[in-house]
Amino acid sequence: MAIVKPFNGLRPPKDIAAGLSCLPYDVMNSQEAAKMAGDKDYSLLHITRAEIDCEEDVDVHSDEVYEKSAENLNKFKEKGWLAQDEEPRFYIYAQTMNGRTQYGIVGCASCTDYEQGVIKKHELTRPEKEEDRMVHIRTNNANLEPVFFSYKAVPEIDEIVNNIVTTQEPEYDFTAGDDGFGHHFWVVWDAETNTKLENLFSTKVPCTYVADGHHRTAAAARVGLERKAANPNHTGNEEYNFFMAVHFPDDQLEIIDYNRVVKDLNNYSPAEFVEKLSESFDISEIGSEIYKPSQLHEFSMYLDGKWYKLTAREGTYNDQDPIGVLDVTILSNHVLDKLLGIKDLRTSKRIDFVGGIRGLGELQSRVDSGEMKVAFALYPVSMQQLIDIADTGNIMPPKTTWFEPKLRSGLVIHEI
Repeated sequence: MAIVKPFNGLRPPKDIAAGLSCLPYDVMNSQEAAKMAGDKDYSLLHITRAEIDCEEDVDVHSDEVYEKSAENLNKFKEKGWLAQDEEPRFYIYAQTMNGRTQYGIVGCASCTDYEQGVIKKHELTRPEKEEDRMVHIRTNNANLEPVFFSYKAVPEIDEIVNNIVTTQEPEYDFTAGDDGFGHHFWVVWDAETNTKLENLFSTKVPCTYVADGHHRTAAAARVGLERKAANPNHTGNEEYNFFMAVHFPDDQLEIIDYNRVVKDLNNYSPAEFVEKLSESFDISEIGSEIYKPSQLHEFSMYLDGKWYKLTAREGTYNDQDPIGVLDVTILSNHVLDKLLGIKDLRTSKRIDFVGGIRGLGELQSRVDSGEMKVAFALYPVSMQQLIDIADTGNIMPPKTTWFEPKLRSGLVIHEI
């Protein structure tokens, strides 16, 4: 069963919470981070992207940047921009996008659970990104940014969350200017309720799933193992054994499409390319009007000023296989690899990936500009597909899932 426990959160005062919080470190570059921080000395970007307070040409992975991050964290605590709760507590973090709200429980997950597979993953991680986050955690002695987890919904947990959010005023409640989404945050003040939530996870939730934040999860777990190995008096209760995650029930989450644009047709003319596609897909020409896939195994393609509907033929997929059923697998096997010669999505410079939050108009504009030659839009992966892949120990192809809204960093921090 999953270990999810309350912790003594480090949090901002109400009056600066909106300005202190920020988007995750990896959705922006240094210039964008500096612009987002603006003149807010208390923006958490001074900690998560501390290079904005260093020389312009500094290496973002240098000791100077990590040390500036820790220096700024200490300054935030000294100035009262971050203060620690006196008792271990859970927190509820809700996000509203397009009129839909999802409610997650902020608590500490277990490094041991990650090592033993109780926390299940669906993506591979890159060593250099893991190492960067490990150094950041070590230097700050804190999980500054939460990871995005899911679990199979439990009615008793839903009932507790609903009772809190309908009877208690949120601690923080704002619409963020940089993403336009609503962010709502409650503290679970009642000790008995905190205990009940912890017990429900340990008895009703057999496992949890990494939805977004595989590198931060792996890094936190590795730091925990380091600290364990270095502590001869290790008990298992030390804070380094745990890391911060927001746990959302699976039935509240939606995965957004993650689309592809390609720079060339591998020496095919547009007409020849469409003809070759017809070997694996039923093709309908839509015309100039944007077409969005409406079901599994259906794609849309923008090529030479026209939109097309592509329907994968039987035999191009395997609905009994958790990887073979995925539309990204169909597209990779029968188009990107077979026709376009793109073998490795992680390293090829001929392909780029566009999150569905940007809309299909973004695909069309990148082709119309001449930057790209063809675009493909996919039907979104479902949470059940993600769970099936994680449960069977499989790994999703690169750039398969896109979760939105992104979790804000800085509403609560876990010190280790």
